[in-house]
Amino acid sequence: MNLKEIAQELVAGCREDRAKENLDKLYAADAVSVEAMDMQGMGRETHGIEGIRGKHDWWESAHEVSGASVSDPFLHGENSFAVIFEVQGKVKESGEAFDMREVGVYHVVNGKIVREEFFY
Repeated sequence: MNLKEIAQELVAGCREDRAKENLDKLYAADAVSVEAMDMQGMGRETHGIEGIRGKHDWWESAHEVSGASVSDPFLHGENSFAVIFEVQGKVKESGEAFDMREVGVYHVVNGKIVREEFFY
């Protein structure tokens, strides 16, 4: 897959609730995910596809999403793209409502996402 196809598939997967399914398809086994801040008490960086899958599992178990949108991808050169995420919901444990907006920047090498970075 080329950069545009990877970006479009990532967005489609998010919109169609199959983002976790896309991990094996789109991500390198040693991909790195970097958050803007430590949200789980385990640091900002997660290494490896299984760690990234664990982040997805944590998010789903800790949050109730009532609304979400994902922008079309913004391509940058031959190896990166960005997406804007907007999510509304509440934290399951506390019931605290949230309205979140973040930018995800993705870096692609040899047809796989090798790094994702989130900006709040």
